[in-house]
Amino acid sequence: VRLVEAGGGLVQLGGSLRLSCSGGGRTVINYAMGWFRQAPGKERELVAAISRTGSSTHHADSVKGRFTISKDSAKNTMYLQMNSLLPEDTGVYYCAADPRRGPLLVKIDDYDFWGQGTQVTVSS
Repeated sequence: VRLVEAGGGLVQLGGSLRLSCSGGGRTVINYAMGWFRQAPGKERELVAAISRTGSSTHHADSVKGRFTISKDSAKNTMYLQMNSLLPEDTGVYYCAADPRRGPLLVKIDDYDFWGQGTQVTVSS
């Protein structure tokens, strides 16, 4: 399964973006899912995770209060609403999903399916 991300782009400091992740024709919305990001020269890190039902979420300390992960079952799509963006939020954002493990998956190795990534650049 190859997940499909959209919504990245260039935004100014303090701006907002909403990323989306769909299943590329496959129903993945009932999977445990997450968003990761990777800045140049740095390791990929967890941004947020959401359980299969969407009832539980986890956000990294660096994005708490600014980013929100959510799911829309009717659209088979996961979202990451990003507000008050900072230059250190710049990076490639990846969505991930796993059909078996859960409820909240915080490690890269927990996920079987990944998207190709979408670039987010925050200018100061």
